[in-house]
Amino acid sequence: MLRFLFIFLFAFSFASQAMAWGSTGHRVTGAIAEPMLSDTAKAQVRDILGFEGLAEASTWPDFMRASSDEFWQREARSYHYVTVPKGKTYQQVGAPDRGDAVTALKKFAKVLRDPKASRDEKALALRFTIHLVGDLHQPLHAGNGRDRGGNSFSVVYFDNPTNLHSVWDTAMLDREKLSYSEKSKWLQSKMTAQQISDWSTSDPLVWIGESTKLRDQIYPKQQIIDWEYTFNNIGIIDQRLSQAGVRLAIYLNELFAEKE
Repeated sequence: MLRFLFIFLFAFSFASQAMAWGSTGHRVTGAIAEPMLSDTAKAQVRDILGFEGLAEASTWPDFMRASSDEFWQREARSYHYVTVPKGKTYQQVGAPDRGDAVTALKKFAKVLRDPKASRDEKALALRFTIHLVGDLHQPLHAGNGRDRGGNSFSVVYFDNPTNLHSVWDTAMLDREKLSYSEKSKWLQSKMTAQQISDWSTSDPLVWIGESTKLRDQIYPKQQIIDWEYTFNNIGIIDQRLSQAGVRLAIYLNELFAEKE
């Protein structure tokens, strides 16, 4: 019976579709970015989302995956990631015909700059933009094209059969037992002015280049992982969440500055 359950759980891990950072990670990114928004960006966000903050908005595109609407079931599925084979750059491979996170950011930027776009259209674009900045900082959302961004790379994490993508999305963060507000405050308190300056780029190609480099370093040599793997990689997660928060603020500040 136990053997059957183990096999079933592995099969389930192959079939599951992991979401970048999970709710906690995305909300951390939004919480870090919010106080770094310019006055203009804050006003634009308020006009579009009302009292919905960046942390709350950040998880909406993952929540909407359950919708039966064709947009969510067909078009938007490929927006959460990019594919960059090992040894290549995004500039070399470009986007597939169905689109990806980079093309989605460009599409939503146009909507947010369009004075004729409705508030609902801009709300979708802004929520997705917030989410995608976080996605592109999760190393396995710059997939190598071989294992669905680690979704098909099975591991056992603290005796739990799962996959590498889920370990990075949620499992390592969940083991800390911190709320997103606690985690974001801890990370904010440790960021230096020099780090913020060094991380200050709104170019998604830079984020992707960093993610692909990290991605190629985080695959474990064995499938049973626990404390040592967590110890070696939780610092990467902390840095990527911090960078994503800083860059989300910069991206939105630059995007909305054109409205001044």
